[in-house]
Amino acid sequence: MKVYSKKTVQKVNASIEDCWTFFSSPRNLQKITPNSMGFQITDFDEKNMYPGQIIQYKVSPLLGIKLTWVTEITIVEHQRYFIDEQRFGPYTLWHHKHFFEPVEDGVIMTDLVHYALPLGFIGRIMNALVVKNKLKAIFEYREKKVNEIFNSK
Repeated sequence: MKVYSKKTVQKVNASIEDCWTFFSSPRNLQKITPNSMGFQITDFDEKNMYPGQIIQYKVSPLLGIKLTWVTEITIVEHQRYFIDEQRFGPYTLWHHKHFFEPVEDGVIMTDLVHYALPLGFIGRIMNALVVKNKLKAIFEYREKKVNEIFNSK
């Protein structure tokens, strides 16, 4: 199994409290996900993130085909980081770390995703042709939306 990684770093012009409040609420995921993904939370207990929390979504990453994606919030360190892991969905492995580092004039937000695809050789081809670029576009969209929400004031 080939494991890939994707890392992004973004400066957020907000306090650590405001940044954490926004990103630790699953309700806000849809605000920073491209509409083309057809992202919809289908089961969620309406609480801010905590270890063991299960969140279910529908996503349409390719050709409008709806998929179920279930993630578990495995670790939460208040105002420092949290980790979500796929329990069911399109990846063989999905491990997403979200780090928040307060700095003098805001927060440095770092995302580190490790992922693997099913189907061996076919999965490696799909990553090269589609998945890697799709993830890049999703994180670029997220950066743009975060800039609109926090950095345009």
